[in-house]
Amino acid sequence: MPDPRPPRAPGILGRLRSLLSGPQPASAPDAGWADDGDPHDTAPHGPDAIFAEMAGFLGRHHLRLSQSTLLAAYDCVTGNDPRLALAVAERERAAEPVSLDWLVGFRRGEGVQDELAAVARLMERLERNLESFSQTTTQARTATTEYSAALRDQVDGLQQGGDAGAMLADVLAIARTMIERTHDIERHMVRSEQETRALHRSLEETRRHAELDHLTGLPNRRAFEHRLARELVAAQAEGDPLCVAFCDIDRFKRINDTHGHDAGDRVLRAVACALNEISDDRCHVARHGGEEFVVLFRGLPLDEAYDRLDETRDALAERRMVNRATDIPFGKVTFSAGIADVFEYPDSREALRAADEALYIAKKDGRNRIVRASAQVRLIAGPPKAA
Repeated sequence: MPDPRPPRAPGILGRLRSLLSGPQPASAPDAGWADDGDPHDTAPHGPDAIFAEMAGFLGRHHLRLSQSTLLAAYDCVTGNDPRLALAVAERERAAEPVSLDWLVGFRRGEGVQDELAAVARLMERLERNLESFSQTTTQARTATTEYSAALRDQVDGLQQGGDAGAMLADVLAIARTMIERTHDIERHMVRSEQETRALHRSLEETRRHAELDHLTGLPNRRAFEHRLARELVAAQAEGDPLCVAFCDIDRFKRINDTHGHDAGDRVLRAVACALNEISDDRCHVARHGGEEFVVLFRGLPLDEAYDRLDETRDALAERRMVNRATDIPFGKVTFSAGIADVFEYPDSREALRAADEALYIAKKDGRNRIVRASAQVRLIAGPPKAA
């Protein structure tokens, strides 16, 4: 006899395997970057499109299905990790392989895996607690229904002239049992509510911890990506300009090699502090990884955002820092930057890429300067600065 149930929809792995075994979608010039469609849409439309692009990513780079490769494919095609997508695109342009070892190496050093694992554990506990709370609520609803039916039967019996004394005793017994059971359910609900509140507080604290760069005290890359998504929606709704800048400490490797990593960490904190001085409720600064920082300006046109960041660059370049451990001067500590108007590009990922390319030009043109990115992917340098 045929099974009357409808066939189960294939899972993620099944759909990806099916796509990988069939014809592969054409490779885009810049893998992982969306084009066409809504200019503010940063992901393929619908799960089938996402699966197809993920399959294309895995097939194009000859990657086997695994948790790491699936996450990398998803982060690239949906824009969940713009920096990874940009790095993959750069390797493709350079005809360099995107291997599992390279992906693992790129992911390493984010410094939030332990915190994210803690978040996951808290979420599991919270889900279990909410499930228990739901079961207690269901039990309360069931008990109420049962007692209501039992009481209704006794009332009907009294109305029909039954033994009033016996029925009254039954009603009292039902009421006593209902009171006791209701008290037990109430205690369970109060305990579940208290545990849920405690878990929410722990989860919120762990999330904040996971989005903090512990060396500089600034938000980390993950926090910035969440902030960018929120500010993009708010700026679109209110008609505000939105600009993003990548900043990179000049010759940082030389500082580490000459003075040691502890001194390099102090320089990182000093630059972070200098950049953080311009932050407010509409200017957000984060450490993006390594010696690179990212700044998001909402409400300032490109030229005004450029001027504000350039004042910080100039003030930092005027300082003379000394390694306190050795009394050896660091010399001039500077940073280079690339800045882009987010709304001049089809989506935020393209704006991030333009700002990153502008940073590359700033480094190439002598460092200690900021470069504006144009919407035509034409890079225009600001006023020349001394290297």
